Amino acid sequence: MSDPDFNPVPRRPRPRYLHWIGVAVVAFLVLPYLVAPLYLFVTPISTPMLWRYVTGQRVVRIVMPLDSISPAVPVAVIAAEDQRFCSHGGIDWDGLWQAIEDAEDVEDLRGGSTVTQQTVKNLFLWPGRSYVRKALEFPLSSWVDLILPKRRIMELYLNVAEWGPNGEFGVEAGSRRAFNRPARDLNHGEAALLVAILPNPVVRNARQPGPQVRRLAAIYERRAVALGALAACIRRGR
Repeated sequence: MSDPDFNPVPRRPRPRYLHWIGVAVVAFLVLPYLVAPLYLFVTPISTPMLWRYVTGQRVVRIVMPLDSISPAVPVAVIAAEDQRFCSHGGIDWDGLWQAIEDAEDVEDLRGGSTVTQQTVKNLFLWPGRSYVRKALEFPLSSWVDLILPKRRIMELYLNVAEWGPNGEFGVEAGSRRAFNRPARDLNHGEAALLVAILPNPVVRNARQPGPQVRRLAAIYERRAVALGALAACIRRGR
Protein backbone atom coordinates (compact mmCIF):
# COMPACT_ATOMS: atom_id res chain seq x y z
CA MET A 1 0.00 0.00 0.00
CA SER A 2 1.32 3.39 -0.90
CA ASP A 3 2.02 5.98 1.72
CA PRO A 4 -0.35 8.95 1.25
CA ASP A 5 2.25 11.21 2.84
CA PHE A 6 5.00 10.15 0.43
CA ASN A 7 5.91 13.00 -1.88
CA PRO A 8 8.74 12.04 -4.26
CA VAL A 9 11.10 14.82 -5.28
CA PRO A 10 10.56 15.49 -8.99
CA ARG A 11 13.57 14.87 -11.19
CA ARG A 12 15.03 18.06 -12.50
CA PRO A 13 15.15 18.20 -16.28
CA ARG A 14 18.60 18.10 -17.81
CA PRO A 15 19.74 21.62 -18.75
CA ARG A 16 19.08 22.37 -22.39
CA TYR A 17 22.64 23.58 -22.99
CA LEU A 18 23.98 20.08 -22.26
CA HIS A 19 22.01 18.79 -25.23
CA TRP A 20 23.56 21.35 -27.56
CA ILE A 21 27.03 20.71 -26.17
CA GLY A 22 26.55 17.03 -26.99
CA VAL A 23 25.38 17.88 -30.51
CA ALA A 24 28.40 20.14 -31.02
CA VAL A 25 30.83 17.46 -29.83
CA VAL A 26 29.30 14.84 -32.13
CA ALA A 27 29.38 17.25 -35.07
CA PHE A 28 33.03 18.10 -34.34
CA LEU A 29 33.94 14.41 -34.36
CA VAL A 30 31.88 13.35 -37.38
CA LEU A 31 32.07 16.35 -39.72
CA PRO A 32 35.69 15.81 -40.86
CA TYR A 33 34.81 12.29 -42.03
CA LEU A 34 31.92 13.67 -44.10
CA VAL A 35 33.86 16.61 -45.51
CA ALA A 36 37.11 14.83 -46.36
CA PRO A 37 35.82 13.23 -49.62
CA LEU A 38 35.15 16.72 -50.99
CA TYR A 39 38.86 17.45 -50.77
CA LEU A 40 39.39 15.22 -53.77
CA PHE A 41 38.18 18.25 -55.77
CA VAL A 42 38.46 21.24 -53.41
CA THR A 43 41.55 22.62 -51.69
CA PRO A 44 40.30 24.14 -48.42
CA ILE A 45 41.92 26.54 -46.02
CA SER A 46 43.67 25.13 -42.97
CA THR A 47 42.77 25.77 -39.34
CA PRO A 48 45.86 28.03 -38.89
CA MET A 49 44.74 30.04 -41.93
CA LEU A 50 41.22 30.28 -40.55
CA TRP A 51 42.56 31.55 -37.24
CA ARG A 52 44.61 34.22 -38.99
CA TYR A 53 41.60 35.31 -41.05
CA VAL A 54 39.41 35.52 -37.93
CA THR A 55 42.03 37.54 -36.04
CA GLY A 56 42.70 39.87 -38.97
CA GLN A 57 46.22 38.68 -39.67
CA ARG A 58 47.93 38.41 -43.04
CA VAL A 59 47.38 35.27 -45.16
CA VAL A 60 49.16 34.65 -48.46
CA ARG A 61 48.45 31.50 -50.46
CA ILE A 62 48.35 30.60 -54.14
CA VAL A 63 46.90 27.14 -54.70
CA MET A 64 48.97 25.18 -57.20
CA PRO A 65 48.28 21.73 -58.70
CA LEU A 66 51.03 19.21 -58.18
CA ASP A 67 51.87 19.29 -61.89
CA SER A 68 52.82 22.97 -61.49
CA ILE A 69 55.20 22.31 -58.60
CA SER A 70 58.77 21.15 -59.15
CA PRO A 71 59.00 17.35 -58.67
CA ALA A 72 61.94 18.05 -56.38
CA VAL A 73 59.60 19.42 -53.70
CA PRO A 74 57.39 16.38 -52.92
CA VAL A 75 60.42 14.09 -53.13
CA ALA A 76 62.22 16.31 -50.60
CA VAL A 77 59.13 16.20 -48.35
CA ILE A 78 59.07 12.42 -48.47
CA ALA A 79 62.82 12.23 -47.81
CA ALA A 80 62.55 14.55 -44.82
CA GLU A 81 59.17 13.86 -43.28
CA ASP A 82 57.78 10.49 -44.31
CA GLN A 83 60.00 8.01 -46.12
CA ARG A 84 57.27 5.32 -46.16
CA PHE A 85 54.60 7.72 -47.46
CA CYS A 86 53.82 5.58 -50.49
CA SER A 87 53.46 2.33 -48.57
CA HIS A 88 51.71 3.07 -45.26
CA GLY A 89 47.99 3.53 -44.70
CA GLY A 90 48.13 7.04 -43.29
CA ILE A 91 50.08 6.07 -40.17
CA ASP A 92 53.62 4.76 -40.23
CA TRP A 93 53.37 2.33 -37.33
CA ASP A 94 57.01 1.27 -37.53
CA GLY A 95 58.16 4.86 -37.44
CA LEU A 96 55.70 5.65 -34.67
CA TRP A 97 56.90 2.86 -32.39
CA GLN A 98 60.48 3.93 -32.97
CA ALA A 99 59.57 7.54 -32.16
CA ILE A 100 57.80 6.42 -28.97
CA GLU A 101 60.86 4.45 -27.91
CA ASP A 102 63.10 7.46 -28.53
CA ALA A 103 60.76 10.09 -27.03
CA GLU A 104 60.59 11.14 -23.42
CA ASP A 105 57.07 12.59 -23.76
CA VAL A 106 54.47 13.57 -26.34
CA GLU A 107 56.45 16.71 -27.20
CA ASP A 108 59.11 14.54 -28.83
CA LEU A 109 56.83 12.58 -31.16
CA ARG A 110 57.29 14.64 -34.35
CA GLY A 111 59.33 11.86 -35.91
CA GLY A 112 56.30 9.56 -35.89
CA SER A 113 53.98 11.96 -37.73
CA THR A 114 53.33 11.19 -41.40
CA VAL A 115 52.52 13.64 -44.20
CA THR A 116 48.93 12.40 -44.02
CA GLN A 117 48.75 13.08 -40.28
CA GLN A 118 50.21 16.54 -40.75
CA THR A 119 47.68 17.25 -43.50
CA VAL A 120 44.83 16.10 -41.26
CA LYS A 121 46.13 18.24 -38.41
CA ASN A 122 46.33 21.31 -40.67
CA LEU A 123 42.87 20.80 -42.17
CA PHE A 124 40.79 19.64 -39.22
CA LEU A 125 42.60 19.92 -35.89
CA TRP A 126 44.79 22.40 -34.04
CA PRO A 127 48.51 23.16 -33.61
CA GLY A 128 50.50 21.94 -30.65
CA ARG A 129 50.85 18.42 -29.38
CA SER A 130 48.61 16.49 -27.06
CA TYR A 131 47.32 12.97 -26.56
CA VAL A 132 43.76 14.15 -27.31
CA ARG A 133 44.74 15.54 -30.70
CA LYS A 134 46.73 12.40 -31.51
CA ALA A 135 43.73 10.23 -30.60
CA LEU A 136 41.57 12.19 -33.05
CA GLU A 137 44.30 12.33 -35.67
CA PHE A 138 44.98 8.60 -36.01
CA PRO A 139 41.59 7.29 -37.24
CA LEU A 140 41.02 10.39 -39.36
CA SER A 141 44.41 9.93 -41.04
CA SER A 142 43.52 6.34 -41.89
CA TRP A 143 40.20 7.50 -43.34
CA VAL A 144 41.83 10.22 -45.46
CA ASP A 145 44.41 7.76 -46.77
CA LEU A 146 41.58 5.38 -47.69
CA ILE A 147 39.47 7.85 -49.66
CA LEU A 148 42.12 10.13 -51.20
CA PRO A 149 44.96 9.10 -53.52
CA LYS A 150 48.50 9.63 -52.23
CA ARG A 151 49.10 12.15 -54.97
CA ARG A 152 46.14 14.25 -53.80
CA ILE A 153 47.21 14.03 -50.15
CA MET A 154 50.65 15.38 -51.10
CA GLU A 155 49.05 18.12 -53.18
CA LEU A 156 46.90 19.18 -50.22
CA TYR A 157 49.89 19.14 -47.88
CA LEU A 158 51.99 21.32 -50.18
CA ASN A 159 49.16 23.86 -50.43
CA VAL A 160 48.22 24.12 -46.74
CA ALA A 161 51.52 23.81 -44.86
CA GLU A 162 52.78 27.04 -43.30
CA TRP A 163 55.88 28.10 -45.20
CA GLY A 164 56.76 31.57 -43.96
CA PRO A 165 56.88 33.79 -40.86
CA ASN A 166 54.19 36.22 -41.93
CA GLY A 167 51.20 34.18 -43.05
CA GLU A 168 52.73 32.47 -46.09
CA PHE A 169 50.92 29.18 -46.66
CA GLY A 170 51.63 26.66 -49.35
CA VAL A 171 54.82 25.98 -51.25
CA GLU A 172 54.12 28.61 -53.92
CA ALA A 173 53.99 31.43 -51.37
CA GLY A 174 56.99 29.96 -49.57
CA SER A 175 59.02 29.70 -52.75
CA ARG A 176 58.26 33.25 -53.84
CA ARG A 177 59.16 34.60 -50.43
CA ALA A 178 62.40 32.62 -50.11
CA PHE A 179 63.71 32.67 -53.68
CA ASN A 180 61.47 35.11 -55.56
CA ARG A 181 60.65 32.28 -57.94
CA PRO A 182 57.60 30.09 -58.57
CA ALA A 183 57.62 26.62 -57.07
CA ARG A 184 57.77 25.00 -60.51
CA ASP A 185 61.31 26.35 -61.00
CA LEU A 186 62.86 25.05 -57.76
CA ASN A 187 65.88 22.81 -58.00
CA HIS A 188 66.71 20.02 -55.57
CA GLY A 189 68.81 22.24 -53.32
CA GLU A 190 66.12 24.91 -53.03
CA ALA A 191 63.42 22.32 -52.42
CA ALA A 192 65.52 20.82 -49.63
CA LEU A 193 66.01 24.27 -48.07
CA LEU A 194 62.24 24.89 -48.07
CA VAL A 195 61.56 21.54 -46.44
CA ALA A 196 64.31 22.14 -43.89
CA ILE A 197 62.45 25.13 -42.40
CA LEU A 198 59.47 22.94 -41.49
CA PRO A 199 57.89 22.71 -38.97
CA ASN A 200 58.98 26.15 -37.73
CA PRO A 201 59.11 28.67 -40.61
CA VAL A 202 58.82 31.53 -38.13
CA VAL A 203 62.28 30.81 -36.71
CA ARG A 204 63.96 29.08 -39.66
CA ASN A 205 64.62 30.99 -42.87
CA ALA A 206 65.14 29.49 -46.32
CA ARG A 207 66.06 32.87 -47.79
CA GLN A 208 68.95 33.34 -45.37
CA PRO A 209 69.51 29.84 -43.99
CA GLY A 210 71.59 29.37 -40.89
CA PRO A 211 73.98 26.46 -40.28
CA GLN A 212 71.26 24.15 -38.95
CA VAL A 213 68.97 24.71 -41.95
CA ARG A 214 71.86 24.23 -44.36
CA ARG A 215 72.87 21.02 -42.61
CA LEU A 216 69.33 19.62 -42.71
CA ALA A 217 68.88 20.66 -46.34
CA ALA A 218 72.06 18.84 -47.33
CA ILE A 219 70.85 15.69 -45.58
CA TYR A 220 67.43 15.89 -47.22
CA GLU A 221 68.88 16.53 -50.67
CA ARG A 222 71.16 13.49 -50.45
CA ARG A 223 68.35 11.37 -49.07
CA ALA A 224 65.95 12.50 -51.81
CA VAL A 225 68.35 11.25 -54.48
CA ALA A 226 68.57 7.87 -52.76
CA LEU A 227 64.81 7.60 -52.15
CA GLY A 228 63.58 8.96 -55.47
CA ALA A 229 62.18 5.58 -56.52
CA LEU A 230 60.04 5.45 -53.36
CA ALA A 231 58.08 8.50 -54.52
CA ALA A 232 56.35 6.61 -57.35
CA CYS A 233 52.88 7.10 -55.80
CA ILE A 234 52.95 10.87 -56.45
CA ARG A 235 53.88 10.69 -60.10
CA ARG A 236 51.38 11.88 -62.65
CA GLY A 237 48.57 9.45 -63.31
CA ARG A 238 48.87 7.62 -60.01
